[in-house]
Formats: sequence, structure tokens, C-alpha cells
Amino acid sequence: MSQRKILVTSALPYANGPLHMGHLVEYIQTDIWVRFQKLSGNQCTYVCADDAHGTAISLHAEKQGISPEESVARINIERIRDFGEFHVAFDNYHSTHSQENRKLSEAIYLALKEKGHIVSRNIIQAYDPEKQMFLADRYIKGDCPKCGASGQYGDNCEACGATYSPAELKNARSAISGAAPVDKESEHFFFKLSDFADFLKQWTRSGTISEEIANKLAEWLDAGLQDWDISRDAPYFGFEIPGETGKYFYVWLDAPIGYMAAFENLCQRRDDLNFDEYWQKDSQCEVHHFIGKDIVNFHCLFWPAMLHGTNYRTPTRVNVHGYLTVNGEKMSKSRGTFITARTYLEHLDPEYLRYYYAAKLSNRIDDLDLNTDDFIQRVNSDLVGKVVNIASRNAGFINKRFGGRLSSDNSAPELTADFQEAAQRIAGHYEGREFGKAMREIMALADKANAWIDEVKPWVVAKEQGKDQILHDICSTGINLFRLLMIYLKPVLPAMTVKAEAFLNVAPLTWQDSQTLLLDHNVNKFEPLMTRVEADKVASMIEASKEVLAQMESSNKPAETSAVSSEWLEQDPVADEITFDDFARVDLRIARIVNAELVEGAGKLLRLTLDIGEPEPRNVFAGIKSAYAPEALVGKHTVMVANLAPRKMKFGVSEGMVLAAGPGGKDLWILEPHEGAQPGMRVM
Repeated sequence: MSQRKILVTSALPYANGPLHMGHLVEYIQTDIWVRFQKLSGNQCTYVCADDAHGTAISLHAEKQGISPEESVARINIERIRDFGEFHVAFDNYHSTHSQENRKLSEAIYLALKEKGHIVSRNIIQAYDPEKQMFLADRYIKGDCPKCGASGQYGDNCEACGATYSPAELKNARSAISGAAPVDKESEHFFFKLSDFADFLKQWTRSGTISEEIANKLAEWLDAGLQDWDISRDAPYFGFEIPGETGKYFYVWLDAPIGYMAAFENLCQRRDDLNFDEYWQKDSQCEVHHFIGKDIVNFHCLFWPAMLHGTNYRTPTRVNVHGYLTVNGEKMSKSRGTFITARTYLEHLDPEYLRYYYAAKLSNRIDDLDLNTDDFIQRVNSDLVGKVVNIASRNAGFINKRFGGRLSSDNSAPELTADFQEAAQRIAGHYEGREFGKAMREIMALADKANAWIDEVKPWVVAKEQGKDQILHDICSTGINLFRLLMIYLKPVLPAMTVKAEAFLNVAPLTWQDSQTLLLDHNVNKFEPLMTRVEADKVASMIEASKEVLAQMESSNKPAETSAVSSEWLEQDPVADEITFDDFARVDLRIARIVNAELVEGAGKLLRLTLDIGEPEPRNVFAGIKSAYAPEALVGKHTVMVANLAPRKMKFGVSEGMVLAAGPGGKDLWILEPHEGAQPGMRVM
């Protein structure tokens, strides 16, 4: 088989805060896949970068009293350090605030504009007269128009759950300066995504993405694609749009281009890489993206359309994963389960986490749960109790009785053959991102090895006269079985494998080495490869996380959506308690969304027409415009409060409330019941 040339990227983490356990799901998953490709002899290049632009970046820097450039440079250093300690081995970790990215972003924009795919029109937005900047809804705060709770953001009330537009807030103020916002008109630039509808319908069904994702995207495609706002007004930290004074590229335009820029930056330093070879239209190289499920629309609609429209190649594969939960729940501030990468590293071995994530990951979009009790048990049982145990049970005899030299004979040819034949199956699991299946197969082999050792009992043979050769062969076979397991685990446990290679006295192991054995070979003295996970250290990490979060709270402001999977944070309750009788009065019904449309003049609202099994449909205004395109909602089932008194609003009468959850902005999800629910069914 010829060597494959593969470029791999992970989504770009936003440069306004520390890495956390949710981020690491993606980067560890990607790194394992990349390491497997390299181990197999393919030329695989892994690049990433900080997503460094946007209002949130400049506000974060302003709070620190430094420039945005200095702020993102500091975070870049921290990121490279943290990723390195988790053994995430990028070939290049760059920043979207780079000359390569500026040049490529401008060139792609101008090429799209020349072909007629860029249009402009005026829009009205809230404006901060003191800071002299336009405000996203998340930067507007005031008193809830329903319950009067103060300090609520411009889209929904955290106290009573009401949704509204920023214009409805009482005593509205800019969350940045405190000034009262005013409406102001501005020219914005839009990418005509609808120009690429036919291409995207074909591309999303080409095998590049899973059927599950393709079906989701079909909701947008079938309903008709909307123009995409790709500009922001000054002041804004980013790249100024060529020929447009005071207008900047929206962070989501230059973020994916940052993949190309990070690769180009590497190509300038590596003679064996050529940018055009990988990115030209008819390239025979592969490009693989690893992303979270919340940013599928950017990577599977906007991004391929931009590439296709400028005559670049599109991705070979977009691999999508789910969110991380901790102990079965969303990451929680109050429980200390919102754990930063640095806090973890101060308490635990990073390879514990790499193995645990690998054992839980599949190629599906299921959420991954980090259960701390299971984490302790699985790592201790699998890695220490099974894999390391094989080496430790045999190495002492080899060192003390045979001068550190392995035998030239194999005591268990059939078992060894089973181990070697498994290489192809395990490789298939790695290639298909079925890491959990790979780990299960590897641990099944480890169980077989330990069962064989229990059966032949080298510790008993060692006490019998005249059986030195039998003992030598048994222990040498045990060491060879351990070596094969370490080859299969090398993509997951690179640091432990380096220690194993030192013990085995061999060059860095490759996948092909699984088809050979170490016979009549000197090994070194065995040193412990991994210690057990201690429950008290896990508990200490949880407590330390609470302290870290308390320090972070003062700077906890909403951030722009970035090219990394957002992880939900559990919000501590702020509303007054209600009785069960109060709750029992709430009539929750299944509703089918018959129609959804934009509300002219409303920043956050969509007008939903809901069928709840009554003769007439209900009209409900929902503040979910930032998270859903109207066409994506039609035909969905959701949950609504059916006995909420009609509420007269600026744009009409709302006859109920749709239930949704999330921190706000694009991270907002309507509650969707299981398939088969019928309109009008009560939710118990």
C-alpha cells in the first residue's frame, strides 16, 4: 500500500480562557488518530491554532490592561504548554492572528466577491454610544420585562425564564460600559450561501460526513439557505475587509481559513510539504477535520461553500464528536467538575485521561461521560492491573536469572499468533475512530496473556530444579506479549510507550513491528511504567477546581462562539423556590413546529406556529434566533408551556412558551422529545 499524505486539524480553541476537560476530548481523539497514522507509516501532518479574533478577545484583553495582541500571545504560550503535557503532538500550533491568515482570508473574500457571491445591505443594531461600538445581544443587560429581575441579558431572563428582544428590556444598559444603547444603522456584508445549495446537497451526501449529520443539514438545505453575515463594525479585533474602512471579517470567516494558514506557515519551514499539493482542487492528498457537533453548520455548509467558490479542494472527511459530561451531568461549577487542563495536570497523570477517553470514544456523535469512579477503576484495572502487570511478572526473572537476555524460543506460539493477527483488526478500529472497540480488543488480549501466565506459573517453575530453560522461555514470551500490547497502545499512551521502549531496549516501535518478535535480545532493568490512580488525588482535583472557578468568576462574561466545541456549564439556581403545587399547575405539552419565521425588528425572536392538537395552532415568540435558522425548526417536535397566559408583545401576542436550555447565544437548545411523540401529548 502506498503512503498516504494526510492533513489533520482540530477545531480552533477560542483564545480567551483556559483549556478544560471538554476541549481535551477533541484534541486527544485527534492526536490518537494522527499518531496511529504516523505509526502505520503514513505522512500525517497535524495543525491547529488559537482562534484569536472577536469582541470577546478585545474585552478580555482590556480587562487585563493589555492589548489584544499581547493577550492572545500569552494564551498561545499557555496552550502550547498544556497541550504538550497532555502529549497532543501538533506539527504546528499557530494563531489566526497571523500574516498567513490575513493574506488567505483577503484572497478568499476577494475571489468570492469577484464571482458575485458577496452582497451588502444595511441592518439596524443596538449601539453603545459611550464605547462607540455595536452590541451583540449578549452584551446588553437590563431588567426583565416580565418579572423585573435586574442584570438580565438581552435575550432571556435567568430568573423567570422569559424570552424577549433587547428592545423589550427595561432600563437596558450596555454590559460593557453601562450606557443606554441606541438603535443605529450599519452596512454589513453577506456571503450568498444559497448560491451553493446544489453543490452542498451533493457534497453532504458524498460520504464526507456521517448520514446522521447529513440528515441534520438537510433541514437547512431543504428549507432554503440564508445569506451569512460575514462582517462586523469597528472597533473589532480582527482583519479589516479589503476596501471597506471600519469593517472587519467576522471571526467565523477567518477561523476555518486558519487551518490553511497554520499549514502554510508549516510549509514555509518544511521542504517535504507543499501547500498547493494539499489544497488544490484536484488534490490526491487527504484533509480531515475533527470538530464538535455544535459547529457542524460552519464546517459542513459555510466552509465547503467558501472553498468550492474559490477553487480550493474540500475536506476528505469531517469527523464529529459529542459533548463531555462529568458523572452523568453537564460540567458543573458548583460541583467542581468544570476542570481546567492545568488543574488536572497538577494532580493526575495525563495518560490516565488519554486512555479513559479512548476507551469511551466511538465514531458516533454520542456524548462522552467522565465518571470519576469508573475512571479510577478502569485505569487501575486495565493499565496497571493487566498491561503493566504482564511485564512486571516476567521482567524480574529475566534480569536476575538470565542477565537481562531474552530467550530465542517462544513458549506460546498459538497465543502469540493470536496477538499478531489482531493487529489488522485493531488497526481497522483506529482508522475508523472506533477507539473504544480497539481498547476492548487490546484488553481482551491482555486478559489472555495474564490467564496464560497464571496457567504456566513462572514463579513456581523458578523454584524447580532443571527448569531454567522453561522459565527463560515463559518469561521471554511474556515480555513479547507485553511488547505487542504496547505497540497497539502506542497511539494512546505515547509516554508510557517511551518507557517501555527503553526497557525493551528497542528503537521507537512501529505498527509493522507487531509482526516480529524479540528473540535472543538484551533488555534493560524494568522500571515502574505507571502507578495506580489514587482516589484522594481525584478528590483533591475536584476541590481545587472549585477554587479555580471562584477566581475565574469575576471575569466570567459571555464569549463569542468560536471554532471549538462549546461545553455547557451548569448554572446555579437564582430563582426563588416554588412548591410542588406551583409546579403541578404547569401544563407541558408536545408541540409540532408547523412554521418558523424571522420577526422584523426583533434581535432574538422567532415567530413559531405550534400544533398542540387543538383546532387552532398557537402563535409563540421564542428568543432562539441566535441558535436556530427558522427553516431548521419546521417539522420538529418540542415541549411548550401550554397554559401560560397570552402575553401581548411589541410584535404580536405570544400564546405560550417553548422550553430551551443553555448558556445563551448560539449555545441554546430547544427541548426535543423522543421520536414518536404526538402533538398535544402531556409531558409528565
